[in-house]
Amino acid sequence: MDAVRVALLREVLAGTEWLGATRRFATALRSSVVPHGGGLLLVGTEEYEPWHLAAHLVDEAAWSGTPELAPTLVRHGARASDPPHLAVGLGRIEAARRGETLLVVAPGAPGDPLLERVHDARRAGATVLALSSGDAELHGLAHEGLAVPGERELDLDTVQHLVSAAAGENVVARPRGRGRSLRDRLSRLADHLTAPPPARW
Repeated sequence: MDAVRVALLREVLAGTEWLGATRRFATALRSSVVPHGGGLLLVGTEEYEPWHLAAHLVDEAAWSGTPELAPTLVRHGARASDPPHLAVGLGRIEAARRGETLLVVAPGAPGDPLLERVHDARRAGATVLALSSGDAELHGLAHEGLAVPGERELDLDTVQHLVSAAAGENVVARPRGRGRSLRDRLSRLADHLTAPPPARW
């Protein structure tokens, strides 16, 4: 990791408690998605789909040996003709039950239709997590929430990368050479922050 990337990462994290906050949220996420459970459902708003978070969680699931972290991306505009991993619609939230986790990412207002589905999923026993700009209704429904108020230091997109990296941190010590340290993850985050936007997942 070169000096420019280190400086950028320090600027992002300096004087904030975001590293600790994202780690606590990631711990709640990781502990809610248990092996042999119903899995992790990831949904955004009608205007925003968390493609990058889905991709990074898939990577972290593979790297950390925690397959339950790989999410099912639930889409507002899913069509039957879409590839299988992109064809899951909002009806999947309505079917959520105990043992499943619903992670809602909302940079803006989630909208009443989504909130109603989230409410129903929680009543059915699903664990609800919210990562948003601080929508009060959404966070009122969530078992655990992380609000990103759009401060200069971090935006919601960067926080999603921190959360996914922290979620993949190894809970149990792994054989030497197999684990990925926080340093590795921060290096990867710095690479992301200085790279051009990736192609759509």
